[in-house]
Amino acid sequence: MDFELGEVMLVNKPLTWTSFDVVNKLRYAIRKKLGGKIKVGHAGTLDPLATGLLILCTGKMTKKIDEFTGMDKEYTGSFYIGGTTATYDSELEMNATFPTEHIDEALLRKTAESFIGDIEQMPPIYSAIKIDGSAAYIAARKGDDVVMKSRNVTIKEFELTKIEMPLVHFRVVCSKGTYIRSLAFDYGKALNSGAYLAGLCRTKIGNFDVKDAKDVDTWVKEITG
Repeated sequence: MDFELGEVMLVNKPLTWTSFDVVNKLRYAIRKKLGGKIKVGHAGTLDPLATGLLILCTGKMTKKIDEFTGMDKEYTGSFYIGGTTATYDSELEMNATFPTEHIDEALLRKTAESFIGDIEQMPPIYSAIKIDGSAAYIAARKGDDVVMKSRNVTIKEFELTKIEMPLVHFRVVCSKGTYIRSLAFDYGKALNSGAYLAGLCRTKIGNFDVKDAKDVDTWVKEITG
């Protein structure tokens, strides 16, 4: 591998790791191997509670990061129906519960279909989006008021793969900038109930597939030889 000329590394990000944890681990291994500094960056953040495909670029291939970041993404995961959390995922305890007796399979599927196309989405306040130069989640954790701006995103496919209430399993194909946590929250609201993201795996970025990705330890072994 020629890390200075540039490599594209497909990593299967483990649960609880941040995207920067992965970058730092592999950057350290590469620099130790080469005995000097080298650029390493990732193409699209994954939340700590998400797993799956993370693209890392090294050396001159870091110029491709924006191109990779702009590609459509595919995710699989599950929503918990009947409750919400402040983070829109399972990081925090439920802050509210909602009725689910009126929800059947037909309503679940019809509601999912209503999200397909161009939609306006409000990102979670617990996110890495910069507000006045600082990540929104930092202010949110301090209890400060955080005002987010909505964004236009595109949901190209939204398929319910398995229904076992209160969990609904899904597959989504979406544009750059889509927050699946926000999709979970909005989906619950559209059901006249509540929902949060119970689990998430990024399976594809463009034509790159998590099936071709290696875990962090495997990459470290290959780098250090």
